[in-house]
Amino acid sequence: MVKYAILAQVTAKVGKESAVEEFLKSALALANQEAGTTVWFAIKLSPSRFGIFDAFPDEVSREAHLAGPIAAALMANAAELLAEAPVIEKVDVLAAKLA
Repeated sequence: MVKYAILAQVTAKVGKESAVEEFLKSALALANQEAGTTVWFAIKLSPSRFGIFDAFPDEVSREAHLAGPIAAALMANAAELLAEAPVIEKVDVLAAKLA
């Protein structure tokens, strides 16, 4: 069962919306390599706002994800792509339906 999650939101700089969208799509390959990441979604909230929601079975897996390659790549590209610092929240999953 997933119990731990991350809800991250980013806002693209004007003119960088497509680049942020492509970055998030490309991050799926990295998420697929993380054994502790049970689910991972990249979402578009508005033309310039995007998010990532991912869930984990335990705190160790969540912390490993936060220290992993997706977070590192996001922070390495933040100054070029993002209008402001990412908002990254640790959240708890109360209920879930997984296939």
